[in-house]
Amino acid sequence: MAFCPNCGAQVEEGAPVCPNCGTTFSAPQTAYPVDSKDHTAEFAPQDISENKVFAMAANLMGIVGVIITLLAAQKSPYAMFHARQSMKISICEILCGFMLIVPFLGWIAAPVCLIILFVVRIILFFQVCNGQAKEAPIIGNFGFLK
Repeated sequence: MAFCPNCGAQVEEGAPVCPNCGTTFSAPQTAYPVDSKDHTAEFAPQDISENKVFAMAANLMGIVGVIITLLAAQKSPYAMFHARQSMKISICEILCGFMLIVPFLGWIAAPVCLIILFVVRIILFFQVCNGQAKEAPIIGNFGFLK
């Protein structure tokens, strides 16, 4: 599957002309896999480099880090993206606390879920260190805080 570089329409492999806009191709068009969870290209490199510390704070310090990020870097789309991801994790951690109400099953499931959320937080921290903006594994699919 290939796409036109001009209009983005789907084009058959090896087609010389785009059927949608008429653009001629000098080289065969190939399809490149796109990660729908990776939003790094949406942010300016300068924004990423200037606000990386605030994005790290949001992931390291939980709700306190989110508040710091909201106050200090509210105009940075990159920092706000990571603040939302960290807030999702914090909300899930609070919900795991409610699981402790259920005897036995909740006492086992809640610590396991908290360990998983801690690992997700570590993954997000290292993504920020690399200047990436990917949705959090597992909880990135949750529809709240888009």
